[in-house]
Amino acid sequence: MSMVIGWDVGGAHLKAARAEHGRVVDAVQVPSPLRLGLARLKQSFAEAKAAIGSAPRHVVTMTGELADTFTSRAEGVESLSRAAADELAPGEVLLYAGRAGFIAPELAARHVEDVASANWHASAALVGRRLGTALFMDMGSTTTDIVPVVSGKVAARGYTDAERLATGELVYTGLVRSFLMATRDRAPFAGAWTGLIAENFANMADVHRILGTLPDGADQMGTADGREKTVAASRARLARMVGRDAADASEAEWTLLARSFAETQIRMVTDGALLVLSQGTLPANAPVVGAGIGDRVLREAAHRLERRHVPFESLLEVAPAARERVSQCAPAAALAAMAALP
Repeated sequence: MSMVIGWDVGGAHLKAARAEHGRVVDAVQVPSPLRLGLARLKQSFAEAKAAIGSAPRHVVTMTGELADTFTSRAEGVESLSRAAADELAPGEVLLYAGRAGFIAPELAARHVEDVASANWHASAALVGRRLGTALFMDMGSTTTDIVPVVSGKVAARGYTDAERLATGELVYTGLVRSFLMATRDRAPFAGAWTGLIAENFANMADVHRILGTLPDGADQMGTADGREKTVAASRARLARMVGRDAADASEAEWTLLARSFAETQIRMVTDGALLVLSQGTLPANAPVVGAGIGDRVLREAAHRLERRHVPFESLLEVAPAARERVSQCAPAAALAAMAALP
């Protein structure tokens, strides 16, 4: 198929990537908080289609079935499958069911466990086709995938979210949406360890904004307090985590506190990778393939693991202007590329 669009329906964002004659020419991410219901998803599809255009064929993966909009994952898979088929008509629509391959949306109820949160599998499968053996890692706004790929095959021990959490192949830390209170239970401040207030006063987007490591356009959600997305406002939110106001300490002190949370995140990802590597399935020279808005964090993790870092987008034929967006929309881009293959 000469033109195809890959879609990744998440709980917070909708991502799409367009391939023409096997070359990924564009990718887009739009906010799509499913907690606001399917009407919000419909709006997000409209925004994404306006940005990326139409195609005769669409391939869809998802993680949004976990949203509390749905009473069960099965309900979520079926609802999102119907929504995608409706919004992408009259084009042909196929769902990515991971180990079961591509299926028609009307078969979603029979393949709930295969379709649910299978976006990581699409990216890892593409890595297998293009590189053979690697540790694939993708840090998005909320989570980090850590997937071994061996001799062209996805070698993950887990498949469902529950299984992957248990094996270290899914780590719940992301560059933007992770709550600081969930990353650690104390932090160094003013020469002492201090407990953290267990409220959603700040998130990792605030940390990376303070440190200057937040990519442009990566933070598409509202802030914890509804105020602006500035460094000063992020310092104020961070200060609340230790029961203070921003005026109670210097900018340098708040930067150090932010750095402590960033360091914790790197360690969480590195520990997950070490757990996966401890299976012994990957050779010592297998590189880390990094993707997502948090690839800067993954580069540091690869350095600590003493492994070469390979950008995910380098494995695809990609229009130069779309390279960064393709990395940030890796599952959608992988689907578009694979669907274009004979």
